Amino acid sequence: MEVKMNILLKLTKIKLIPLLKVGRNFIVYKNAKVSLAKTSKITLNNVFQFNSKWTNNDPFPSLLAMSSDSSLIVKGNFKIFSGSRVYINEGASLILGSGYINNNLNLSCFEKIEIGNNVAISENVCIRDSDNHTILPTAHQKNQAVKIGDNVWIGMNVTILKGVTIGNGCVIAAGSVVNKSIPDKCLAGGVPAKILYENIVWE
Repeated sequence: MEVKMNILLKLTKIKLIPLLKVGRNFIVYKNAKVSLAKTSKITLNNVFQFNSKWTNNDPFPSLLAMSSDSSLIVKGNFKIFSGSRVYINEGASLILGSGYINNNLNLSCFEKIEIGNNVAISENVCIRDSDNHTILPTAHQKNQAVKIGDNVWIGMNVTILKGVTIGNGCVIAAGSVVNKSIPDKCLAGGVPAKILYENIVWE
């Protein structure tokens, strides 16, 4: 795989890592496991921290698994906390802007997942751009990209499914299942998520 920062670095095998710091941009904290295919690519424009911890005694591991021809692009400073599982499957792209994702993320990327700038994602969130199975004889589309806009706050225990775009400035209430797109500056919640308020501002 390739890591592109200010200069191009090549890493071959990364297994169990106490602390990996590649340049000043790629920080992987203890108890993380990183599995990278040789043809996977990581492009870092700023600092990416993986398996970050709130306390030094946090024992929970995280996994970052990248399959062949997959890509991870980090545009701003982005942090993913412990207990997370991030799968970027063959040929898929995960694009991160700036912000953080709290503990126990479950992210599976089969096509494209894009997360914007100044994003705050709470714990136990699931983000998927695939159903993983095709339903016949319908015109079912198994994979569809997911996009989370800028300045978005996603609450605890939220599930975001394929084909969803969450607009800029949105808040998604805890426990919601988002299976349809949400326009800018909306508070949405419920199962499935519906718009509760419009033209909101959160701080």
